[in-house]
Amino acid sequence: MNTYFITGIGTDVGKTIASAIITEALKADYWKPIQAGDLDQGDADKVKGLVSNTTTTFHKNSYALKTPMSPHAAATIDGITIDLKQIKPPKTKNNLVIEGAGGLLVPLNSQQTILDLIKPNYKVIVVSRHYLGSINHTLLTLKLLQEKGFDVALIFSGNKHETTEDIITNMTNVKAIGRIDEEPYFDKNVVLEYAEEFLHSQESHGFFQ
Repeated sequence: MNTYFITGIGTDVGKTIASAIITEALKADYWKPIQAGDLDQGDADKVKGLVSNTTTTFHKNSYALKTPMSPHAAATIDGITIDLKQIKPPKTKNNLVIEGAGGLLVPLNSQQTILDLIKPNYKVIVVSRHYLGSINHTLLTLKLLQEKGFDVALIFSGNKHETTEDIITNMTNVKAIGRIDEEPYFDKNVVLEYAEEFLHSQESHGFFQ
């Protein structure tokens, strides 16, 4: 069984939808270690509402912070300090999808970032969405993960931008295992269609094994 860590090149790039699709595709367990803000309808709740299978277990956040800010700042407002020793991956015999918060270098405390949550054996999926500056943000994210020795794949989110995608994949040799188009809405049926497409695509062959 594998652990897949879903990260993004920034905020609001589509990590939660990507997490739902991969969770559904693999019938994996899901875990969001740190939720900052939206505690009544957090990312785990959103993924739960998008997944159809009955195999997935949704594991409890290690930290549920009240303010929608960078985790280190949200924790300060709550009067606590995030301690990585308290963030323990759930025990499961299933594949596990872990959703990060923001990008790789989002601070958790004065010393550590989201990157410190990613263990050497995890497979990492980077969600990239096109905007002015996204090439730089995507390359920085991928290069850092490659330097650390991770097995990395890409998901592109939003409308296709061929020249942008080509330069990213050519400069990094990272394979794009799927695309999430601009959709009028996402529900269980839409997520299931993407899940089947991702799982059986030639590009994803090997990464999900």
